[in-house]
Amino acid sequence: QVQLVESGGGLVQPGGSLRLSCAASGSIFSRYSMAWYRQAPGKQRELVAHMTVGGTTNYADSVKGRFTISRDSAKNTVYLQMNSLKPEDTAIYNCNTRPGLYSWGQGTQVTVSS
Repeated sequence: QVQLVESGGGLVQPGGSLRLSCAASGSIFSRYSMAWYRQAPGKQRELVAHMTVGGTTNYADSVKGRFTISRDSAKNTVYLQMNSLKPEDTAIYNCNTRPGLYSWGQGTQVTVSS
């Protein structure tokens, strides 16, 4: 069973940036699309960004132009660069395949507040 471990979250002011990382315990990027999801308090988990095996990326409209998903297959790590953060980006962020095939990790908390 592949384990996914997210890191890089924190408290940031509106307009700031964060870079999230997700380390997978196995080599899965060549088999599955990878995605970042987020869940805000009282809301359902939503897909934020994903990258296909071939490298095509797609983003939720709410983050398009601000977030960038990337991966380092040699390190089995997927990243989410988040710029121009807004308070509404506050959530717990998780990575997983798309669709989510593996157990969800603890995620990393992102809080955008002044």
